[in-house]
Amino acid sequence: MTVVRVAFSNTLSSHLAAMHTPSRQIRMETKSIATRIQNSGLFRTQGLIGGKWVDAYDGKTIKVNNPATGEIIAEVPYMGKRETNDAISSAYDAFNSWSKLTAAERSKYLREWYDLLMTHKEELAQLITLEQGKPLKDAMGEVTYGADFIEFFSEEAKRVYGDVIPATSSDRRLVVLKQVGMYYPVGVVGAITPWNFPLAMITRKVGPALACGCTVVIKPSEFTPLTALAAAELALQAGIPQGVVNVVMGNAPDIGEALLSSTQVRKITFTGSTAVGKKLMAGAAGTVKKVSLELGGNAPCLVFDDADLDVAVKGTLAAKFRNSGQTCVCANRILVQEGIYEKFADAFLKAVQNLQVGDGFTEGVVQGPLINEAAVKKVESFVQDAISKGAKVLLGGKRHSLGLTFYEPTVVSDVKNEMLLAKEEVFGPVAPLLQFKTEEEAIRIANDTNAGLAAYIFTNNVQRTWRVSEALEYGLVGVNEGLISTEVAPFGGVKQSGLGREGSKYGIDEYLELKYVCFGDMNRK
Repeated sequence: MTVVRVAFSNTLSSHLAAMHTPSRQIRMETKSIATRIQNSGLFRTQGLIGGKWVDAYDGKTIKVNNPATGEIIAEVPYMGKRETNDAISSAYDAFNSWSKLTAAERSKYLREWYDLLMTHKEELAQLITLEQGKPLKDAMGEVTYGADFIEFFSEEAKRVYGDVIPATSSDRRLVVLKQVGMYYPVGVVGAITPWNFPLAMITRKVGPALACGCTVVIKPSEFTPLTALAAAELALQAGIPQGVVNVVMGNAPDIGEALLSSTQVRKITFTGSTAVGKKLMAGAAGTVKKVSLELGGNAPCLVFDDADLDVAVKGTLAAKFRNSGQTCVCANRILVQEGIYEKFADAFLKAVQNLQVGDGFTEGVVQGPLINEAAVKKVESFVQDAISKGAKVLLGGKRHSLGLTFYEPTVVSDVKNEMLLAKEEVFGPVAPLLQFKTEEEAIRIANDTNAGLAAYIFTNNVQRTWRVSEALEYGLVGVNEGLISTEVAPFGGVKQSGLGREGSKYGIDEYLELKYVCFGDMNRK
């Protein structure tokens, strides 16, 4: 690399110092962020292999941009197969000793990592806002949410129990082992993570992996690598041994191929598009790896006539416009029963009109930019497709006057299920409104998709909540609530939205192997 990390830190400091915000407090915080990050050693611009910070072997780099300003904030290594293979070897070597630690010992390391993540909450949030664009308040929330997975699994590691099975005959004893002085961790894990939650999607995978005794090679998104590197730095500061956590970034196809082809990697965990997930699943078959996939969604939000209007509007607003609509559980189709449709549409429109768009460091902003130009063009094409098929734009429907990748919060009515806005995941700040008459019709429309990640229901009828929750073909259902993800509950979908679960006690099993042992001749004295 031709760029020195300290020089980047100075560039970051200059950029933040020049940034205008209406709040003096926020201005002072942004001016001091570079100093805080530099003092804590969090602003890393190299990959992590075997506990060492390294450049790409051929010196290639890739630029990291602030989507809110278009400015380059760093360059990081553009790595490929050679670096990934070395990271795999380091993880494999570290696995032998890390997996043999007791659960209590690994728990202490994870707890220390959690404490450091929370100690550096502000710096991590600033990094997230810089490279991803989400409002600073949301970024702070992500740090807490992401750290919570580390804390939860630091404790859950000590609660992995096996089973004793009733014997089939008097001279046998049957047991299922998950822990006998040690766990049976699956081995080296390749963790491929997205840009929309650059910290939480890492900790949700790495937390249970390390708790079980696995080691990891993390491949973060090229759009948001700085958060991943900062988290890895804190893992080192927590004393987690060298080689247990490795980070490579750059050439996604080459890195993916190295992870898939290696016999030392025994599991792939991925969050991202369904198309890429299918390729990874097919590639993992060559070495018969375990696979966990958290893929695309097409979340329906069902608002029934008997819903509390204020609760429904607030919950739907949160489910739709969080992170500028760039989450896999965002409400992608808002189905409103005809008896409440006009009232809901009016109230929802007023709420959306009040959403402030801008740089995430500006106080009061609730919607930042989209991640890149390709994301904006996708949103534009979906809106145009809907208009061409008879939909009406009630609000927004175009790029924001701020320019770059900002897009206006948008509400579209008269949407039909055959439009792209309803058929596919828009991943942007566009709320499509659809009408339905009966509960049966709503369920039919909601289930008319290959996706099955999240769904939302707003109703005050207790019986209906059970009926509809059971009928919806989704892995997650929010009832009168738009923000439902938490570290203590399982996260994952059905149909083409993925395989396996993350978070909760169920998430830790994804990183463990079971061993059945049958003891014979047990009647001998």
